[in-house]
Amino acid sequence: MTFRLESEWVWDFWVADDGDAFHLFHLRAPRSLGDPERRHRHARIGRASSRDLRTWTDHGVVLGPGGAGSPDGTATWTGSVVRGDDGLWRMFYTGTVFLDEDSTRNVESVLMATSPDLIAWTKRDGFVLAAAGELYEKLGDSSWADEAWRDPWVFRDPQGNGWHMLLTARAKGADDRSGGVVGHAWSPDLDTWTAQPHLGAVSTRFPHLEVLQTVQVGEEHLTLFCATRSDGVDGVWAMPTGQVPIDASPDDARLIAAAPAYAGRVVRGRDGSPALLAFTRDAGGAPLGISDPIEVASLWRDAVRLG
Repeated sequence: MTFRLESEWVWDFWVADDGDAFHLFHLRAPRSLGDPERRHRHARIGRASSRDLRTWTDHGVVLGPGGAGSPDGTATWTGSVVRGDDGLWRMFYTGTVFLDEDSTRNVESVLMATSPDLIAWTKRDGFVLAAAGELYEKLGDSSWADEAWRDPWVFRDPQGNGWHMLLTARAKGADDRSGGVVGHAWSPDLDTWTAQPHLGAVSTRFPHLEVLQTVQVGEEHLTLFCATRSDGVDGVWAMPTGQVPIDASPDDARLIAAAPAYAGRVVRGRDGSPALLAFTRDAGGAPLGISDPIEVASLWRDAVRLG
């Protein structure tokens, strides 16, 4: 196991590369909570560093929730890190607010923090990107328990037209077994964002698509996500989508890493080759830690579409 902590659960993660070290940002919560499901209400963002994607040094928590009434008043969830043309690192992360002590109802939004060095982070006051109700499901539109607008994956437009953000979101009119979409927002400069219509088809088999990422493997452009399909098949999925605009159906995705793997991320090593890391779970669903890198080209080549 590449990265695990004895006293804390570690699960979703994202990696930033400064050219010298890899920085592993991850969600963490104390194992002393007892019930691993409680970790979601107590998630903080931690940082670890490595030079080889295998041996990591833990640097503790770098970002936590805000005060009462803030859009990250309960917990800080999954995100991504990019470096702008101004040299400033920006972390786009999920802020969540749980509405009740005895239910999972929560509202998610995208927030931003900045850093000159990937070590010290400052939240950007006033930055909140929320789900647009005319485009996406909001809390209360269905029986789904959260206002899904999370896991922002930010990347530069391949043609130089600003920046794109992919998000976990749900289509309007969805039920509890379907409706997952590739949520989309666009920015000219990383600071001003506008929600856009979802990319590709609405899934009839996934209620949501978590921890999205676009990546090139060989000559193919893939979009990865993790999810439990309506028939119970669980793990890390990939679909060939081409570059933005993504035009594909999640229902055509192939399972590239089955459970207990989840929340897979493709990271390029120093030789430029892509490798998949994922967190793993025990039989009860509790996170065990983050895996060693796995060569991803063979995973995609050997994956088959499951009926």
